[in-house]
Amino acid sequence: MQYDVLIIGAGSAGLSAALTLGRCLRRVLVADGGLPRNEASPAVHGFFTRDGIAPAELLRLGHEQLRPYDSVEVQALEIDRIAQEGRSFRATGVNTVTDAPITIAARRVLLATGVADILPPLPGFRELWGRGVLHCPYCHGWEVRQQPLAVYGRGRTVTGLALLVSRWSADVVVLTDGPGYLTPNARRRLRRHKISIREERIARLVGTPDNELQCVEFIDGSQLPRTALFLHASQHQRSTLAVQLGARHTSKGAVRVDSAMQTTIPGLYAAGDTTPGTQQALLAAAAGSKAAIVINESLTREECPR
Repeated sequence: MQYDVLIIGAGSAGLSAALTLGRCLRRVLVADGGLPRNEASPAVHGFFTRDGIAPAELLRLGHEQLRPYDSVEVQALEIDRIAQEGRSFRATGVNTVTDAPITIAARRVLLATGVADILPPLPGFRELWGRGVLHCPYCHGWEVRQQPLAVYGRGRTVTGLALLVSRWSADVVVLTDGPGYLTPNARRRLRRHKISIREERIARLVGTPDNELQCVEFIDGSQLPRTALFLHASQHQRSTLAVQLGARHTSKGAVRVDSAMQTTIPGLYAAGDTTPGTQQALLAAAAGSKAAIVINESLTREECPR
């Protein structure tokens, strides 16, 4: 199977790129690898014209709006290996519906595979993820505004996040789950904004039947009632394909791209949470569209040499 572009990942970035490339009459294959990162969240917020839409519904609309573009295919594929062949790429994997092996040739590849969050190994974090445990105040702050909130973490990361979250609530508590490694200046800044610090070890998060946060329970048995807890979770790439090809990554593990969304491997592009920067569905969709335009113009220059 020969395509102009293989898009690996069918979230906001991948589907947005497919839409733009379909409108460019490009032959495109979208490899849909399964559930998105925000699958546990009840809604996507801050997405222009779609504020509050369920993640699954946003993707359903994305798939639906690709149907008029008959040069675009979407298949349930798990791509496990990719290699350069001259100026093109060859990808292999499996169809996750039929278990049939597949081989794909493409002139360009766009990685929109996203990241996976690594949550603290404490009871309640995984169970409440996306509802009572949240990653982004821009995405969820409005829904828990003026309610008692917690911010989990240590050092500079938790300080910055706590100060940001205090925009949405005057009742914010920093939870460090042991020594917080906060500088005297960080403590002064938090105190100035009436953000208290709890350095006791945490036993678990207690949730409601609807997976909302009810309280934080410490190992001494005491409890701190909270409506939601924010944290900047560690992350890892959901795919090793960029590593296989030798593409450079940042110190934080994101796939490095230039201003044209191209990785350090010619012809290999990346967009969305896979790359550095703020992570939000709307921004991922915009990055996917930008990458698609750059890819189409790259292919056009190749087809129309001087």
